[in-house]
Amino acid sequence: MSIRLLLTLFAVTGSLILMAGTVQAEQNTAIYLAEGSALENTEINVRDKGNTTLTPEDQKETESDIKITADIRQAIIKNKSLSVNAQNVKIITRNGVVTLRGPVESKKESKKIKKIAKHTPGVLKVDNQLEIKKP
Repeated sequence: MSIRLLLTLFAVTGSLILMAGTVQAEQNTAIYLAEGSALENTEINVRDKGNTTLTPEDQKETESDIKITADIRQAIIKNKSLSVNAQNVKIITRNGVVTLRGPVESKKESKKIKKIAKHTPGVLKVDNQLEIKKP
């Protein structure tokens, strides 16, 4: 066998071994997530596919609803006592009705965000669907 053929065979074999290791690592990660990792959110994704739960895509395009959402977001971001999760909650406004969704660190954060939304001009009602993160 020539040296060139041996080197090519060695390179191909090494690549196959590397690819097999990568596939196994991805499978292990998938198994880990499926076993209840905090990163696993399949149930939430399935729930959000139905028409019963509002998502940011349901935000109305009226000027007043967009302003309400923007005002709430600005007030939440300015409040430095809120966690990063709390500052990134979903805010969906439809005809003056605000729906709050997403994880927050505590019941206190949930109440604080609801209060911010409730006291925003133009808000008629607040539907607080915020979820307290499990420890």
